[in-house]
Amino acid sequence: MSKKAVSYKELGLVNTREMFKKAMAGQYAVPAYNFNNMEQLQAIITACTQTNSPVILQVSKGARQYANQTLLTYMAQGAVQYMKEMGGNIPIALHLDHGDSFELCVSCIETGFSSVMIDGSSLPYEENVALTKKVVEYAHKYDVTVEGELGVLAGIEDEVQSEHSHYTDPNDVEDFVKRTGVDSLAISIGTSHGAYKFKLKPGETVPPLRFDILKECERRLPGFPIVLHGASSVLQEYIQMINKYGGKMENAVGVPVEQLRDATKSAVCKINIDSDGRLVMTAMIRKVFVDKPAEFDPRKYLGPARDELVKMYKDKNEKVLGSAGKA
Repeated sequence: MSKKAVSYKELGLVNTREMFKKAMAGQYAVPAYNFNNMEQLQAIITACTQTNSPVILQVSKGARQYANQTLLTYMAQGAVQYMKEMGGNIPIALHLDHGDSFELCVSCIETGFSSVMIDGSSLPYEENVALTKKVVEYAHKYDVTVEGELGVLAGIEDEVQSEHSHYTDPNDVEDFVKRTGVDSLAISIGTSHGAYKFKLKPGETVPPLRFDILKECERRLPGFPIVLHGASSVLQEYIQMINKYGGKMENAVGVPVEQLRDATKSAVCKINIDSDGRLVMTAMIRKVFVDKPAEFDPRKYLGPARDELVKMYKDKNEKVLGSAGKA
């Protein structure tokens, strides 16, 4: 680590190791919420402090470029202080979501991230193993935890996109974890990125997640932390609000809440949610612009969006992930 590097411990953050141990023992999932700006971060910290939930703040490569890596580092530090000022004492991790190179992971580790994901899932298996192992060896020198991935999720979200999903092959998981030394593993069981997770014809329902794959991965990796990506429910009340106020998001559907609840009763101890936050923010901003077309103060349309985000995140913690009260 370079002399100018910042350790996550200096920022008051934690890695995910203890979080996952407690989540697996308590049969709940730690929320991993993506953020891109101050209002989203405020909402996440407020909701998780008020529900006494551990939280993983997720930053994609695109979000890091958008917000600036230095600002992100100190926004995370500010989030810890903000939580304490509200009287909270929850563990907060700062995680790189879908890192696509060794160099990006190193940069994040050197700017205060406590956890990184290296996503080599689109590479040939041996290349994925080699890249993931390289990141793990570097990260573990600084007590930073690493998430790897096997299987490819369909959908589009920031730089991550694939037209087709490829389910995780349970036959690979033992070898992958043993050879790479990863701390957690993201698997593909039917979730997908973005708001258009499933292409349904009239009358069709969302297909069930492949819990058979999850159970087999659990059997082969007893007690090992499993992660679900692309797990937004694509809340229909906000889809309807977006469309009512001039948007066009037809046939956007996500993962049913019941299936996510079932997943938390397994080795799944981290669930990633990004699209739902985007939808809430977009819906509320559209509403203000239609109801108050003369409004031009960003605080007057970002503020209501932030308040609605708090409600949504609290609901996720309390009624979906089971993380409320577990900090």
